Amino acid sequence: MRRIELHLLLSSACAAAPPAEYGPSDNEVVTRPTDCVDVLPADLSEALSRSSSGDALCMGRGEFHGRVQIPAGVTLFGDRDSVIRSKGLGTTVTLTSSSALLGLTVDGSGGRFDVLDAAVKVSGTGARVEGVTVRNSVFGVLVERAKKVRVIGNRVHGVGGSALGMRGDGIRLWETDESLVEANWVEDARDCVVWYSRHNRVLGNKISRGRYGVHLMYSHRNEVRGNRFESNEVGVFAMYSDDLAVEHNEMLGSIGAAGMGLGLKESSRLSIRNNRMIRNSIGVFTDNSPIAKGDTNRFERNEIRLSDVGMSFLGAPHDVELRDNRFADNFTQVRVEGGGDALSILWAGNLWDDYAGYDLDDDGVGDVPYELDDLSSSLEARYPDLAFLRGTLALAFVSVAGRAVPLLATHPMVRDATPRVRVERAN
Repeated sequence: MRRIELHLLLSSACAAAPPAEYGPSDNEVVTRPTDCVDVLPADLSEALSRSSSGDALCMGRGEFHGRVQIPAGVTLFGDRDSVIRSKGLGTTVTLTSSSALLGLTVDGSGGRFDVLDAAVKVSGTGARVEGVTVRNSVFGVLVERAKKVRVIGNRVHGVGGSALGMRGDGIRLWETDESLVEANWVEDARDCVVWYSRHNRVLGNKISRGRYGVHLMYSHRNEVRGNRFESNEVGVFAMYSDDLAVEHNEMLGSIGAAGMGLGLKESSRLSIRNNRMIRNSIGVFTDNSPIAKGDTNRFERNEIRLSDVGMSFLGAPHDVELRDNRFADNFTQVRVEGGGDALSILWAGNLWDDYAGYDLDDDGVGDVPYELDDLSSSLEARYPDLAFLRGTLALAFVSVAGRAVPLLATHPMVRDATPRVRVERAN
């Protein structure tokens, strides 16, 4: 009972904490280009048709209605009151190599998912989308077959309201390499996607109220760092993607049948460090990751708290190292779905809030190993319908019986030979 009360208290404290600041507060991410030619909204199309590489156009306040194509090497700047408004057909603004869209607002797009109607579409090399507000569009910022693109400090407001699957992606990288997605604020969209893309950095973004915060698929050697994923169905999910760095992120409030902070499927050689997975249905879910023996996924100094299940493996895991992580206030610390255990992987120096051992020499390391052998958790992994009874006295009694009656004792699922007993040593 004390554990349940603590869980509820800390959940309330987490929910009440003020969010970190991500993205621009206004247009400070961009400044007016030098030698910029002022253009009235009504004259925008003609001015762009006459421009050439190296030109910069500054759109005045007001609205331009229609579609815009920014030629290669041309910069278009405006403030948030400079609005390019879609007429409801196709993609609204298109950029090519070395062109830039800075500071203004793009309102709307066509409504077709099959042709990926977007507010902003980017291709080529070296384009920039910075400080732009996107609203009322199917897809937000769509980057395809591009390289060295910068998507920085934008606000993307998805359509919201409708079913998640009927929304478009907020930011989408497709066959895009060596690009930067930084300090954007995306809300009420479907996903932020990195597919078939390499050597990209996703840094310091805030992504909320969508399906996937970031979904990587067939995308190797990418970095996801310093982001805040809040109230999405899934924080970060990596599929068939190797050599990723997922570090210093917050994955918060992914609640529901599919809710998880971090999900991994057949992905190898991952660095998962210094993340906070808080208040999720499942903190971390792994499915056959890494896929090949000899490759290793490393989890270090992560905080996994206030979840129904802290870490869930689909089948017995292999070639995983977990060091100096903190598991606290979870109903179930670790689960292996389909039976089996997690004894073949390395658990070292983790902090477990249900550790019942002691530290007589006061060195911050428990003098006896931590072993997870909870009977109710073992039964729930085998019979998922028992989750309905989670937190009840019935399952609490089953756990007590498993510890008290030798005949009911279960095979340990986890063994950490050097459990930490001090929070400051674990994180």
